[in-house]
Amino acid sequence: MKWLDAVKWDAQGLVPVIAQEQSTGDVLMFAWMNREALQKTAELGRAVYYSRSRGKLWFKGEESGHVQTVHDIRLDCDNDVVLLKVTQLGHEPGIACHTGRHSCFFQRLQDERWEVIDPVLKDPKDIY
Repeated sequence: MKWLDAVKWDAQGLVPVIAQEQSTGDVLMFAWMNREALQKTAELGRAVYYSRSRGKLWFKGEESGHVQTVHDIRLDCDNDVVLLKVTQLGHEPGIACHTGRHSCFFQRLQDERWEVIDPVLKDPKDIY
């Protein structure tokens, strides 16, 4: 697939991916994709990532039920970062983070320390 050749894959054959909620613009998470993951994401209309720790494809929501429906796939100006515009499913509001929060970016630098600014929506023990 020629469109996959346009992506600048790193030495491990991966590209960084940002998932952004389509309706709110919230940045939900950061992950990695290999060629197969990006191809499956485009084919299925659902986020499929590559888990570096497990060394395999990770269908977002396969364990938690927190699936990401993909509406738009974009490539940045350097062709080395992918942006997914998604709808986060599985809980209202959607949970994207394994900590049970809406977004993985729930800590803000405040007075030289990291402050948790988003609540846990569901205890991870009840998810996994």
